[in-house]
Amino acid sequence: MIRSRHIYTLLTLVIVFYFAPANAQVKTATKNKKTASAKKPAVKPKTAAQDTTKKGGQGQAKNNNPGGLSEEVVVTTAYKPVLADAVKIRRNPDLEDKTPFKAPLTYFPLDKRLERNTDIRQLEAMQMPKEEDSIPSNNYARIGVGNLKTTFGEVYINNGQDQVMQVGGFARHISQSGSIPKQNEIRDEAAVFIKGIADDNDITARIGYNRRGTYFYGFDPYNPPKAYNPLQQHFNTITGAVEVAKKFKDEQNAFTYAAKIDGYLWNNAFATKENNIVLSGFINETVNQFYAGLGGSLDISSQKDSAYSISNNLVRLNPYLKFQGDNYKIDAGLNLVRGFGVTTKAYIFPAAKLEFQVIPKYVRLFAEVKGDVNKTSLRDLSEENPFIENNLRIQNSVTGLGGSPILNSVDRLDLAAGLKGTVAPGVGFKVTVFRNRVKNMPLLLLDSNTYNHNQFGIVYDNGTATITGINGELDVKASDAVSIFGRVEYKDYKMASEAEPWNLPKFKLTAGTQLHITKQLSINGTFLFRGDAYDRTMPVTTSVGGVTTTHYNLVPISSFADLSGGVEYKINNIFSIFGQVNNILNSNPQIWRNYQAYGFNVFGGVGAHF
Repeated sequence: MIRSRHIYTLLTLVIVFYFAPANAQVKTATKNKKTASAKKPAVKPKTAAQDTTKKGGQGQAKNNNPGGLSEEVVVTTAYKPVLADAVKIRRNPDLEDKTPFKAPLTYFPLDKRLERNTDIRQLEAMQMPKEEDSIPSNNYARIGVGNLKTTFGEVYINNGQDQVMQVGGFARHISQSGSIPKQNEIRDEAAVFIKGIADDNDITARIGYNRRGTYFYGFDPYNPPKAYNPLQQHFNTITGAVEVAKKFKDEQNAFTYAAKIDGYLWNNAFATKENNIVLSGFINETVNQFYAGLGGSLDISSQKDSAYSISNNLVRLNPYLKFQGDNYKIDAGLNLVRGFGVTTKAYIFPAAKLEFQVIPKYVRLFAEVKGDVNKTSLRDLSEENPFIENNLRIQNSVTGLGGSPILNSVDRLDLAAGLKGTVAPGVGFKVTVFRNRVKNMPLLLLDSNTYNHNQFGIVYDNGTATITGINGELDVKASDAVSIFGRVEYKDYKMASEAEPWNLPKFKLTAGTQLHITKQLSINGTFLFRGDAYDRTMPVTTSVGGVTTTHYNLVPISSFADLSGGVEYKINNIFSIFGQVNNILNSNPQIWRNYQAYGFNVFGGVGAHF
């Protein structure tokens, strides 16, 4: 009985497992059929399978037994699974270790009292950074020797960086001997100065000494003298000046002033003396864009020689008004001059300037009109030409208007106009066209009546001469290592009574450059070209038909070019070596009639900071 029971149970399970899959298959097929009927097939074949399916469906409806065994399931095609193409992931592994480093943190608590931040505190001044190439000394000296028996030395001394007071001095010496007998020259110069600030004023004082010695070594190369014994000449000058000026303050409607006294004592080897003292100053009041002021000076001088003793004094007053805007600046004023002493006469000259910015910050147009009285000074003449004669006749024998002797020249009207500014960074220029009218212009001329016929006298162009010309300046700073400069000047003279502007060239060109090759090595060069000039011979008298005429023969002074250069090398912050070469072309030109310049010469030496 037990085995029969087990047998029936097993048969029941077999029947269940047999009909359960068939029922599931029917339901799946029905569902798939409905889905297939929803889609429109591309081709509808007429097969028996389709009819059999419909019959089976009718049988299902009649018997009401959808899961019955009479249902036929037709499989029309085999199931073909479709898989997508494989895609290779192109990625390389990153072998770098990018794990960030985390420094260990350490905290230090601050034991500080809490303060209020609303109060304004005083800011501490920021210290100036130290310069890399600054020289830790204020004193400098150089000494050198060269050919032509050249000796050279100079020294500069200063107390250092003091914002309240500056004290210093300098001394300089140079001497040379040329190839011509007695072609010797020596120059010595020394000065001390002091600058300081007292309350609201800046005070400056200076005293100096200058000595220049030479010989009258010139002679006519076409007619040399048989007995050649040149005279010796020297000039001594003691100078001094004191100036007081109001310290600059950036304030509106400022009132400024300045006062200065300077003068000199001058003499030469022949007991000729000249003394001069000048008192000058100005006051200026600023009101918005207007500046009103008054300048003035008192110029007192005296000249004394074995042949004369005269006094020549001038008083000047210069009232002016200035207007200044964003693109313009106008100065309008007068120059009132009166002489007293040998000559007594008053003059009124215009004193006006105009500047206008044609291209703002780049190019400015300027114009100027002025006039003045030029005092004939023995010191100025000796600095221009050291071969002036003894008993120089600065007071011409020809008298001017009103019977007054001619002693000063007068710039009756000077006109100038031009452009100045910058055309590019580091490139500056200035071009000026001018026209001057000068009355009684002084000229230096070789006087054949002097000893050895080699000393220069003075002659005045009686009347008014007209000088027109143009000059230009160019300054190029390509970089901190390269700088170039140049100046050219041309003048055309229309003399009143003289045939030529004696010993004055009409054309002059000066140019130069400075190169800093490295921080230690520097090179400089200068070029000079001077045009032709003329002197004249003694007067030649001829008589034709009872008529006597006097004329002069012109003596040309040829143009010349001069090239010079120098080099300096810094060994360290203390010592340096230098060299200088002059007259590289060795042209031996005549700087004055019958006076030949020094030939090729070179000298060098060592310098030191201390």
